[in-house]
Amino acid sequence: MKRIPTLPLLLIFSLLIFSYAFMSKDEIPHHVHHELHGHHHHHDHHGHGHEASDNEVFSDRAKLVTGQGDFIFSWDQELTGAFPEEAREFEPAMHGGFNEDPETGIVYTGIPGYGLCAISPDLKEWTKIGNDDRLKDNIHGIVFFVHNGKKHLAVAQEGKRVLVLNLDGTIISDILKPRGNEFDFVPANDFFASKGSNFGVTDVTYLDGTIYVAHGYSKGDFVLTIVEQEGSWTWGKLAWGGKGKAPGQFQTAHGIYAHEGHILVANRAAGQVVKFRKDGSFVEMFDNIPENSLVCNVSYKSEHFFFNALRAIGDQKSAPIYAHTGKELVSTIIPGDLDIPVLTNIHHVWPHDVDGQMYLLVHGWNKGKFAVLKLED
Repeated sequence: MKRIPTLPLLLIFSLLIFSYAFMSKDEIPHHVHHELHGHHHHHDHHGHGHEASDNEVFSDRAKLVTGQGDFIFSWDQELTGAFPEEAREFEPAMHGGFNEDPETGIVYTGIPGYGLCAISPDLKEWTKIGNDDRLKDNIHGIVFFVHNGKKHLAVAQEGKRVLVLNLDGTIISDILKPRGNEFDFVPANDFFASKGSNFGVTDVTYLDGTIYVAHGYSKGDFVLTIVEQEGSWTWGKLAWGGKGKAPGQFQTAHGIYAHEGHILVANRAAGQVVKFRKDGSFVEMFDNIPENSLVCNVSYKSEHFFFNALRAIGDQKSAPIYAHTGKELVSTIIPGDLDIPVLTNIHHVWPHDVDGQMYLLVHGWNKGKFAVLKLED
């Protein structure tokens, strides 16, 4: 084979290199340009290069959190999404609360129009309980309790009744509006005997054989009691309160919670959590609750109380949730900072533990909404 002379070959190669160097940048193939410069181009998320997927955007974005100190929470979208699909049409009407069996970790709540529900201890599964149509009425407040060795639930259905039931949803007692001769408290009897009285029950709790009922959606702003007699539950003699600003009176007794032998009442319009002995005698009020907090409920976990205001204060994006020692506020948690859709006003919050991990279950109000917040490490 005939060899090509070395000199002409070198001239041809040099000419090719010279021509390539003077090509405009736009004429160089995109992949060749980057290979020549020895680096790879990382496309940003502002329209240059490829469009980032939702997963890439999410991974690049810092996790949204809210709260301070030991109580900083994020939004757990997976557990929030466990809300039953067949109940979603009723979610906007949610207007209740939570309570749980401390032995099993099962959480109980109500969805108006749908019914009474049990949430599994891991918060991943919802089960509807009972077939009685009364359980489809709004369950504004709920309590789990053990009485004479047997587990029960009691629910407050504002404007209608208080129900006591077994855990399978079987109703034991249906307690209706008092007639006005039940209590050893004249203001309560006078109110219920009057023509203008209503039945404004908002929440229930249980302590030492007695169910305590908050009756705050009313001019008759009382704590009432229900007791068991031969297997049936009926109004007890004890009642206290009344509308007013004096210690022991209420401005919408909304939430009620038994803790360490005492009764705690969320005095909503006054922005207070008020502590009573079980006979109704006033003890004290929690300190350091921010002004204008419409406190709706009280709950307890990990040596702290958790309670929420009804609506946002100032420029907050949603109603706040407070972690409180009973003496001092330690964290203000704003679910609105987590970009949770719909959730602005809050009706109830409940702390729940799953294998050492704390969550907050949130009942929205005024558009409804269920959400789960997760405590960050």
